[in-house]
Amino acid sequence: MTLTKTTLIAAVLGLASVSAVQADDVPHSQIDSLVKDGTIQSLDKLDKVAMDKHPDAKITDTELENEYGRYIYQVELRDPQGAEWDLDIDASNGEVLGEERD
Repeated sequence: MTLTKTTLIAAVLGLASVSAVQADDVPHSQIDSLVKDGTIQSLDKLDKVAMDKHPDAKITDTELENEYGRYIYQVELRDPQGAEWDLDIDASNGEVLGEERD
């Protein structure tokens, strides 16, 4: 392998590890204060955003993460046909940032 390829691979791996470190799970004990401060919307409101996108689905998992100072609510759903969906929602305003079918 050439030095250039080795350097490129090392740089990509380094960036991947840095970005992984920048997404931190928010402990449940902090969520109430974030809602009270108006930093994020209530989890009930954010769940409703997800259910509005997939009305007949069931929420199977949720997680609140702090990504570079932005709170992202991640919701996993399963629809009646058995398809799994992952939604990323901006926890401060309820905007759906991304949606992916597994």
